[in-house]
Amino acid sequence: MLPDVEAAARRLLREDGTVIVPAELSAVVLRVLLRDVGARLKADRGAVPLSTSSLLWALALAAEQAEAEEGSTCGTPAERPVSVEISTAAAARELGCSESYVRRLARAGRLRGRKVGPVWLVAEAAIVAPERKDQAA
Repeated sequence: MLPDVEAAARRLLREDGTVIVPAELSAVVLRVLLRDVGARLKADRGAVPLSTSSLLWALALAAEQAEAEEGSTCGTPAERPVSVEISTAAAARELGCSESYVRRLARAGRLRGRKVGPVWLVAEAAIVAPERKDQAA
């Protein structure tokens, strides 16, 4: 490892083993992680662990905050907001219903979701803060 890179890496590593992701890099890190998580879900048909969803959500918030405070970090146009998606199993646990019901809601367009291969993914934001017609201003 190059000396400058090693010194920079050591500044981002905390004693407890956690790594600090600078806000200006959060969007890039988030895109890479989302691509990997999506591929794993497609291959494994598994659920996204809560810790992973939380990390993705935190990165999205950090990227949004960095963009709002300083504009685009590289002078590139702003991208559309990143959506964190969870499995139907995780959505069903959060909503207290069955996976098949979550899939029916997504198919009917009553819950924001999409089918990736054989797996349905649901927008986590639709579970955390569901959109309601009476909230429209």
